[in-house]
Amino acid sequence: MKYVSEICYVSPIAFFNTIEIIFLVYSLQVPRIDMLAGIELYSTKFEGIGGRIKDRNEDFEVTEILHNSVFKKFSKIKTKKNRFPLYVLEKTGLDSNHALIEIRKELGIHVRLLGIKDSKAVSLQYCTSEQDTIQNVSTRHTKLRLLGYTEESVRKSHMVGNRFDIRIHETNNNNISDFSEECRFIPNFYGLQRFGSARLVTHLVGRQILKRDFQGAVDLLLCYTTEYDTEFSKEIRERCQDPQNYQSVLRIMPRGMDIERLILTALVNGKKHISALREIPINIRRLFVHAYQAYLFNKCLSTGIKEGENVTECKVGNLCFEIEDQSNLGKLQKYVDSMNPDKVVPATQLAGYSLRKFKDRFEEILFGILSGEGLTPNNFFLREMQELSVEGGFRQLPLMVKDIDYEKTKGLKFRLPIGAYATTLLRELMKPSNPIKAGF
Repeated sequence: MKYVSEICYVSPIAFFNTIEIIFLVYSLQVPRIDMLAGIELYSTKFEGIGGRIKDRNEDFEVTEILHNSVFKKFSKIKTKKNRFPLYVLEKTGLDSNHALIEIRKELGIHVRLLGIKDSKAVSLQYCTSEQDTIQNVSTRHTKLRLLGYTEESVRKSHMVGNRFDIRIHETNNNNISDFSEECRFIPNFYGLQRFGSARLVTHLVGRQILKRDFQGAVDLLLCYTTEYDTEFSKEIRERCQDPQNYQSVLRIMPRGMDIERLILTALVNGKKHISALREIPINIRRLFVHAYQAYLFNKCLSTGIKEGENVTECKVGNLCFEIEDQSNLGKLQKYVDSMNPDKVVPATQLAGYSLRKFKDRFEEILFGILSGEGLTPNNFFLREMQELSVEGGFRQLPLMVKDIDYEKTKGLKFRLPIGAYATTLLRELMKPSNPIKAGF
């Protein structure tokens, strides 16, 4: 932590801001499950409205926002210029990766999504496909509709954010005016669903893969549990600790444990642990290392804030994104005094094999956490499983909440940039003592 004399010398305002941050960190008790995900503090003084989310899938609606340029040269019919089909996918009660699997199995259609969405929601997502004869089709959990045709294939870079409409049940306070003023201070933490929610195992599997401990990764997937897990899940995972039980466990394993079923089947058939991991679909398998990357970011952000760093202000020589139209993040560069602070947002690096030293304020923290975990950037290049190698990247530090509006009868509405988590805002608003019971 910075010395008080150093803070005072820089700015008396910075001193009092730091004292307030330290007060928040140590006065508000953070749930243990948040701590396990690297989220070690609250950034708002707001007491919280309590309540629950996701009682029904319809209580949590999310709609993707595309850049306006996509629709400037859009056609309802296919032409020589407009030849790339654009679809909208509505899914309910199924995560994005399993939605793709369901569509492929039931309809024989291969589609490519721009973003990944949670299962406990109603989601409207844009997607593309090589097949342009699809009109209106559906599966058990999805509806796929052709919107029209674009001049170029729509990519993830065309997506600028998500719009949320959320109902919160049994709140104890309906006045969030104070909270709305504090929203800009919320850090851009990855939410619990990035790590597997109740089990919180995804990032742990990723860490073992990076350490080339493939047996350890498999053991975690099959056996690891937390106090937030269901009793039936705990029973299944306890039995998986003994390989002699694999055959009998396969007979009683529920459909929802499809990943565990794939691994057990591979092991029963005599495959090695690394081969068993490869039985998992690639889009799901990649989540493991990405989840660990997210954990490192959360831990780094928590540590920096506790040491007095302000995630809303750019510092000279530190990384920042330019803010373009529609609050889209533009060019990454180092901040200089001549820049308009309202047109940039602070950023930092994500762990990966390309991680290098930019002399950024969070850089030393990240390298220190990696060292404590027994890892270096080189670990993120996996010669044994190159398809899981992670280069790295950059991420903005604040959550960047826009257009927040709340009425008890109509719910909470707001907008977030791509990659930001609605539950990161909700944990600050609700301050749940048990996030899992609260629907997170």
